[in-house]
Amino acid sequence: MNRLVWKLLRRHISGAQLAGFFLASLFGMSIVLLGIQFYRDVAPVFTQGNSFLKKDYLIATRKISTLGNLTGRSNTFSPAAIDDLRSQPFTRSVGAFTPSLFDVSAGLGMQEAGIRLSTEMFFESVPDAYIDVSLERWHFDPQSHTIPIIIPRNYLNLYNFGFAQSRSLPKLSEGLMNLIQMDIRLSGNGLTELFKGQIVGFSNRLNTILVPQAFMEWANNRYAPGHEAQPSRLIVEVDNPTDTSINEYFSRKGYETEGDSLDAGRATYFLRLVTGIVLAIGGIISLLAFFILMLSIFLLLQKNRDKLQNLLLIGYAPTQVALPYCVLTASLNLAVLLLSTGCVALLRQAYLPFLEKLVPQLEGSSLLPTLLIGGALFLVVSALNMVAIRRQLPKLLSRQARR
Repeated sequence: MNRLVWKLLRRHISGAQLAGFFLASLFGMSIVLLGIQFYRDVAPVFTQGNSFLKKDYLIATRKISTLGNLTGRSNTFSPAAIDDLRSQPFTRSVGAFTPSLFDVSAGLGMQEAGIRLSTEMFFESVPDAYIDVSLERWHFDPQSHTIPIIIPRNYLNLYNFGFAQSRSLPKLSEGLMNLIQMDIRLSGNGLTELFKGQIVGFSNRLNTILVPQAFMEWANNRYAPGHEAQPSRLIVEVDNPTDTSINEYFSRKGYETEGDSLDAGRATYFLRLVTGIVLAIGGIISLLAFFILMLSIFLLLQKNRDKLQNLLLIGYAPTQVALPYCVLTASLNLAVLLLSTGCVALLRQAYLPFLEKLVPQLEGSSLLPTLLIGGALFLVVSALNMVAIRRQLPKLLSRQARR
């Protein structure tokens, strides 16, 4: 019966109007899905693979001046200064670097390779929320006498391409370093104890030798009781690294930022900004395509109003009459989804080789989240189409009846 209804109602369908909707919707959906997938794939180029959506962090220090050294001025941050920085409109959160108040020495050796390194060193810690590596092994148990350690990745690069290169020593990979244990000696408060140091990760964000915050609190209380650790560095999460008020505030307070963290944050911010613009353009095109389809369907209903009224008078339910139009819109939306995901997959295969050249260790993100987003958009748009058709049909027929 529905087949007969469809044959009756399809005569006034405008192929040009539906083709216009289809092309516009395909273009808009492809832009939206490609923008999402491209951002997921390209973000590690800016964040070095540590996180999909790297937050914007700055490492703040006080300027060290000759006059300040002569007058004995402290370069640490007071609680009031930290609270003032935390209250600024560009600040999301502030974390303090906690320094070690005890003596630390470490030895690292590989007898098979003839390598033995030992040095005096230091530890620092930050809250776990600011760590940019996996926290799976980032915990300390005093009974185990093993200290998890995170070192900057550039330390390993400095050894491999500087020290090892000049002395013809074997280079060390990150995987091999994770298997090496260091001999750690901690001294203070009349105590000297030996621990094992286990490297559990390499940081691109924090240029220091990190230990868990829980260990630092335990060790400072044990080896330097009664002393308070004053932070000389802060890690600041900001909303927008391009905000000029950040530079103004830092200059007024005499603060500096370490390395190129501000520039890296700006690059990540601009990546998100450009991606947002692309998604907005795709969304607008998709919205216009949605209205084109609805306009086409409403015009089709208007042309078929006499036939629709006759169908209702001979006993057809409004749902049966609206069903062919609902099937038509759902079929078009499904075709748009399938073709747009195919376009995204093809374009992704074209740009991935260029990303892999930039970052050899880059692993492309899965297409599944993008497909799920596309499926969700298909369901939402199809549902809106069907609701609009079912609401418009009674209104159109009631106006015709009043005439």
